[in-house]
Amino acid sequence: MNIDRMEFFAWMERIMERFDVLKQHIIDIQKQRNTIDGEELLDNQDLLQMLKISHRSLQRYRSSGKLPYYTISGKLYYKLSDVHQFIRDSFNVPLQRTKDNG
Repeated sequence: MNIDRMEFFAWMERIMERFDVLKQHIIDIQKQRNTIDGEELLDNQDLLQMLKISHRSLQRYRSSGKLPYYTISGKLYYKLSDVHQFIRDSFNVPLQRTKDNG
């Protein structure tokens, strides 16, 4: 079985086009799965790594209402914009003055 150079390049071109199509399908599926209303969603693991906090701390933020969350098919998700707002609010909390710190 002998194929000429042109036939080989034609086959390779078709294979590369298929890879490009598959790559785009994978990207579309990832975007669709991790977004709601066009906004990126993060799961518990993403948030634990991002904020470097424990599971219990994350649960406390949810329970206190400081961090909004969504349950989809039994799994918890957080909107990226909500996480950014939570971080901004956490850094903007004024220190309460006591007699000891003046």
